[in-house]
Amino acid sequence: MATATPLDSGLTSAGVDAPDTPVSTMMRWKHQLDRRYQTFLDITTPHTGLRWGMFALLLVSFMLRIFITHGWYIVCYALGIYLLSLFLLFLQPKFDPAVTSVLEGDDDVLGDHTPVLPTRNDAEFRPFIRRLPEFKFWLSATRATLIALVCTLFDALDIPVFWPILLIYFIFLAAVTMRRQIRHMIKYRYVPFNIGKKNYGKEPSSSPGAARRGRSD
Repeated sequence: MATATPLDSGLTSAGVDAPDTPVSTMMRWKHQLDRRYQTFLDITTPHTGLRWGMFALLLVSFMLRIFITHGWYIVCYALGIYLLSLFLLFLQPKFDPAVTSVLEGDDDVLGDHTPVLPTRNDAEFRPFIRRLPEFKFWLSATRATLIALVCTLFDALDIPVFWPILLIYFIFLAAVTMRRQIRHMIKYRYVPFNIGKKNYGKEPSSSPGAARRGRSD
């Protein structure tokens, strides 16, 4: 069994790095890639419109690939089902009102600080917390579209199917799930978007001319 020599011990104690191995080199490259990837995500986080524009461009490229080659319908169907499931999670609240309404009086189950949706007009305002946040929705959808686009490079994944059946089934599934989600939103009176909600921003300051007229009156 090999033992550390006094020379190796002296180099280590002096702060000299040991010779690079293939494993350490790969780990260092992986760490650098992870840092650059996280930096890219941090930079793109506030740019919501740009991020979704990139996703739309990527999705259009994938659909053009399917349309031109007339293949990989299974991959397209799997991507559609996955994006539909992500969209449903994006619309749903983090805490289901159907469960929290039953357990509303049990403090041991819900806790004192569990945010639930208000079901009455005089109830305390609580912000809508999504089960799937917008950024994670975009990130998961972009990753899935990239994977699906890479899958179209392999002929082994081009399984011959009758694509109208897949299209009809996907439309039926999307209609049923969205109908159920809309009923859930109507029943518990919540809107997952900011459309039609009040904005409590700062009031616009009056113009100097209006202020002078007010003082003269």
